[in-house]
Amino acid sequence: MAADFTIEDVTYHSPGGMTLLARLYRPVTPGPHPAVIDVHGGRWCSETRLTNACIDEAVAASGVVVMALDFRMPPLVQYPVPVADINLAIRWLRAHAAEYEIRPDWIGGIGTSSGGHQLALNGLNPDAPAYRQDHPAEMSGVSADLAFMVLCWPVSDPPARYAYAIERKMDIHVQSHNAYWPDEATMSLGSPQRIVTEGEAATLPPTLLIQGDADVILAPGMSDRFAAAFRTAGGDLEFHTFPGEAHTFITKNPSSAASRDALEHIVTFIHRRTDAA
Repeated sequence: MAADFTIEDVTYHSPGGMTLLARLYRPVTPGPHPAVIDVHGGRWCSETRLTNACIDEAVAASGVVVMALDFRMPPLVQYPVPVADINLAIRWLRAHAAEYEIRPDWIGGIGTSSGGHQLALNGLNPDAPAYRQDHPAEMSGVSADLAFMVLCWPVSDPPARYAYAIERKMDIHVQSHNAYWPDEATMSLGSPQRIVTEGEAATLPPTLLIQGDADVILAPGMSDRFAAAFRTAGGDLEFHTFPGEAHTFITKNPSSAASRDALEHIVTFIHRRTDAA
């Protein structure tokens, strides 16, 4: 059987001569298509554009263009540079919408774990000056707005996770926080939980939040608190909790019943937010 999509790698950014690649999954059916930027996790410091391949393939097979990113990470850079790379990718995909048969107002994002954190920052404040560094001049007039967000087990409150990781002696997570964030004050500034709670979000894109209730990598109740704050601020958020599932459960075991159910929620959410638009 022929594949439902094609795969190619493209260069979307060349900061300082460095090549940043994205993997593009393109449906074979005619457009216009919805599209998503995929932002991988890895404690801000590891993993690649291939990390969420099982999610990307499921979404692409449903008729959505997926752009899965590599972006700069520690020790090369710290926050906010990786967020700015992701911001540039959103603009790049919108600038190439006609080429890839994408409807420009149907571009959203998927982020997992620390990728969910970085995607959320772009969704909440797409035009923040800190997230526009190293951008080529031709992208200055291209929008970075997201039509929707899919956040899977996101680090929505970095200071709370940092304190939790210290308390639990999660050394690799503590080291990753220290590598990505210049200091704890900046960690607070870059917290989606704080941004939403304190009314600093410029936009509140419709959001799907996926969370396993056996996740011991995030501080207890983190996603619940973010969902509550987002809704209190007037945002539209759909929250699905999966009993007994751990952090990164979809990518760890994509064939499980819970993962298949979560993927169906993701696909359904994306199409509901675009097909009827």
